[in-house]
Amino acid sequence: MDNSFFKTKKIMLVDDEPDLLKMVTAILTDDGFENIVMAASVREGIAAAKEEKPDLVILDVMLPDGDGFLLMEQIRSSTDVPIIFLTAKDEAADKLAGLGLGADDYIAKPFMPKELLLRVYAVLRRCYKEDAPLLKLDSCTIDFSRAEVSRRGEVIPLTAKEHTLLETLARNDGKIVTVDALCEALWGDNPFGYENSLNAHVRRIREKIETDPSKPVSLITIKGLGYKLNTRK
Repeated sequence: MDNSFFKTKKIMLVDDEPDLLKMVTAILTDDGFENIVMAASVREGIAAAKEEKPDLVILDVMLPDGDGFLLMEQIRSSTDVPIIFLTAKDEAADKLAGLGLGADDYIAKPFMPKELLLRVYAVLRRCYKEDAPLLKLDSCTIDFSRAEVSRRGEVIPLTAKEHTLLETLARNDGKIVTVDALCEALWGDNPFGYENSLNAHVRRIREKIETDPSKPVSLITIKGLGYKLNTRK
C-alpha cells in the first residue's frame, strides 16, 4: 500500500538524548519521512509545537525541565495533534497516566525500528484519513475502507484482526514482515505467545483471498521469518 500520503506529515520528536533523537530521525527518514522537527525540553517542545504545528508528536516522559505529561497537556490545550510516548519508563502507572491523558500510543525503550514505524503509521492512519485505494491481489480485490474482499462477484467481510493483518502486510508490499512485527501489530505490547493465533488468522485470510488456500500466491509464508503479500500493480 502506498504510504506517500502519510510520509508528507510533519513529525515532532521531543527527547533530551541526542543519540536517541538521531536514531529515531534516521528510522523515520530512511522510511521516507522528510519533515522532522526536534526539541529537547518542555520549553522547546511548547515553542516548536506552536511554531511548526506538527501532525504527530513523539515525546519522552522524562525531560530536563518537567515531564512529557505536562508537555502533552500544554500542547493539547490548543490542538488535538496525536501523541506517542516513547520512553524508557515501562511502569504500568506511567503508561496508564499517559493513555489516561489521551495519548494515542506508548512505546517503551528499547524498541525495534519496525515496531516504531508500524505504530507511527497506525496512529497516522487513524487520525488522518485518505481515500483508501482498492488493493488488487491475484484473485480478489480488498477494500480497506469497507473491510471487504471482493472475489468472483462475492463480497466477503474481514474481521478487525484480519483487516489489521492485511493492512500491515500491504504497507510492506512484497517485503517480508516478521512474525514478531505482525503479532505486535495485532496484539500490542505483549506479542509473545500469539504465533499460533497468527497462523490461524493467516489460514482464514487465505480462505478469503486465495483461489487455492493450500497453494497461496498472494499471502506467502517465508519459513523461519514471517509473511509477505504480493499485490498486482
